[in-house]
Amino acid sequence: MNKVYLRRKITPRVENGHPWIFSNEVEKIEGEVVGGEIAEVFSHDKKFIGKGYINPKSQILVRLLTRSKSEEINEAFFLTQLRKCWEYRKKLGYTENCRLVFGEADSLPQLIIDKFNDYFVIQTLALGIDVWKPAIVKAINEIFDPKGIYERNDVPVRELEGLPQQKGFLSAPFDTQIIINENGLKFYVDVENGQKTGYFLDQQDNRKAIQHIVKGADVLGAFTYTGTFEIHAAHYGAKSVLGLDISANAVAQANKNAELNEVHDRCKFEVANAFDVLKQWGKDGRQYDVVMLDPPAFTKSRETIQKAITGYKEINLRGMKLVKPGGFLVTSSCTNLVQPDLFLQIINMAAKDARRKIRQVVFQTQSSDHPIILGMENTHYLKFLIVQVQ
Repeated sequence: MNKVYLRRKITPRVENGHPWIFSNEVEKIEGEVVGGEIAEVFSHDKKFIGKGYINPKSQILVRLLTRSKSEEINEAFFLTQLRKCWEYRKKLGYTENCRLVFGEADSLPQLIIDKFNDYFVIQTLALGIDVWKPAIVKAINEIFDPKGIYERNDVPVRELEGLPQQKGFLSAPFDTQIIINENGLKFYVDVENGQKTGYFLDQQDNRKAIQHIVKGADVLGAFTYTGTFEIHAAHYGAKSVLGLDISANAVAQANKNAELNEVHDRCKFEVANAFDVLKQWGKDGRQYDVVMLDPPAFTKSRETIQKAITGYKEINLRGMKLVKPGGFLVTSSCTNLVQPDLFLQIINMAAKDARRKIRQVVFQTQSSDHPIILGMENTHYLKFLIVQVQ
């Protein structure tokens, strides 16, 4: 087993709980490094810190799995960890659909497992966790006896780890268009071709937060994806709902979801570039009681953070201009580099430029099955805000 010794100034950060060790933070390594193997990590003064998987091809050389010297990393380890993850979700009330494993927040770095009733979608986004994919699949089978398991490893981040992009069945094949229940509604989930793992479970609690403000309202939604917020709005009593998305596939699925929930008479979806349409409709003087914005992440890199700030400000400014006085703006950001304080600053800048007064109604993060570890900003990524626009 490799032994990795940290530089003196780095030791406190890792000792205090952060699971990542970057290659430039290492003083020396004992042993020949083989990517994907387990390594022991020590402080600069040779005190044991933890064990994790190592990959010399990655900027993050080691990701820690345990702080216990006696704990072996084997099949039993992953079975135990997944059982802990499941017990935690059950205690919080997430039994049908949930993020079963949220990577570093569950001490399983770069492992994502989403549970959609009896189906599971997994992502192994680093070499060290990909090595244990068979053990993880075995553990899912033992704990849940699922109807199907699918891998969505068709993501570019794997290439940084020297891994190929791939997707496919990790169980007997099944129909990858499944239906889930959420807040009394039903939604199609395309686990094979949908975004990420096929569905955004992180907003499931936030979708309930709109139930009072949409009653009797004319609602506009932009960046709707498969229409979950909009269909919730119709379900909660909105008078009319229009959803916009640039993806024809997403719009087709959203309209199917509206039919599935029998709200298609007042909940429609159209293919449109939200940036262009919102700008034009603002000039045209269109107004809505509620405008909902759920854009994709505008950046994954610190180098382009200013571009993301400009993008969020612009889209929220345009959204506010479409809100009737006394109406509501519902807005989100899933860019983890835009932390909560910065997001609120951006919204305030947008309000100032739009010459509108706002007051905060709700400010939340992702649903609790995506736990947050303080000091690890990648686990605190979603901001969900409702403001009244005056």
